[in-house]
Amino acid sequence: MNNFDKKILITATLLAAITIAIGAFGAHGLKNLVDEASIRSFETGVRYQMYHVIALVIIGFAGGISESTRQWVFRFFILGILLFSGSIYLLTLKEFIPFNSKFLGPITPVGGLFFIMGWLRLCYGIIKIK
Repeated sequence: MNNFDKKILITATLLAAITIAIGAFGAHGLKNLVDEASIRSFETGVRYQMYHVIALVIIGFAGGISESTRQWVFRFFILGILLFSGSIYLLTLKEFIPFNSKFLGPITPVGGLFFIMGWLRLCYGIIKIK
């Protein structure tokens, strides 16, 4: 049995590259498109995405954590990234997207809840280690 989870590590490294690209777009491409408050919000999405990508890399390599814990944390963090960071990106660009974005506001805290659930599931998995 491997001491690492290849699927989590591949996903995390690809997400890290995507996060850098999204962050570069936010730092350079948004200046002339949106106001400063929107840029700060966008940066929050990028920051939280990268925090959780780094956590996934660590979890992917972590020994002693059960496969069940790894998979649940992976799922929760991916949902958190999609809903929390993704909704912030779309809300920042709402005037440029071709659909009604009002439904996105309530999605952001749901994504945050998935982040919290992932951390709590990781805590539970660590407590269960004998």
